[in-house]
Amino acid sequence: MKLQLALDLVNIPEAIELVAEVQDSIDIVEIGTPIINSLGHEAVRAVKEAYPNLTVLADIKIMDAAGYEVQQASAAGADIITILGAAEDSSIRGAVEAAKKEGKEILVDMIAVKDIETRAKELDQLGADYICVHTGYDLQAEGKDSFADLRKIKSVVKNAKTAIAGGIKLETLPEVIEAKPDLVIVGGGITSKDDKKTAAQEIKALINKG
Repeated sequence: MKLQLALDLVNIPEAIELVAEVQDSIDIVEIGTPIINSLGHEAVRAVKEAYPNLTVLADIKIMDAAGYEVQQASAAGADIITILGAAEDSSIRGAVEAAKKEGKEILVDMIAVKDIETRAKELDQLGADYICVHTGYDLQAEGKDSFADLRKIKSVVKNAKTAIAGGIKLETLPEVIEAKPDLVIVGGGITSKDDKKTAAQEIKALINKG
């Protein structure tokens, strides 16, 4: 079980400084959609250059022109690139093919997918590396959680690894670990803390124990 740190509301210097605090506890650093929308792939490039041995995920949430988008993110240094599960099958194929050529991985974000089980089966067959249950900010505010959806995905996929994101913090982590995803994605559960290093260490320790 790996730990991914999601960075959403920081600039490039802040991102580099924050990763410096927690790099010993995380496996993957995510350059979030808000950062990429604001600063482009320069943010991906800067973090990868600062931490070449850390896996970098570009959360670009591809919906179309998938092969091109994957190439651009890959050229900037991304090791994992995200595409939306709601994208067309042809886009998923394009993303997977482009990623394989570049030696990268594709994480499919299931945000807003209604029939999680059916789509997860399809994505597994299409060659997704990760399938991620994602409770977005808006649904988190309504009290939705991802655990039932994660269990559904785990029951049907045969090849893809599973990931979970959305409002995960130390207090909710035991339930996450019980569901046994391959990748746990934490944002504010680390970045909102005064002592980010300790928060990351505590989360990583619990994951390792699980």
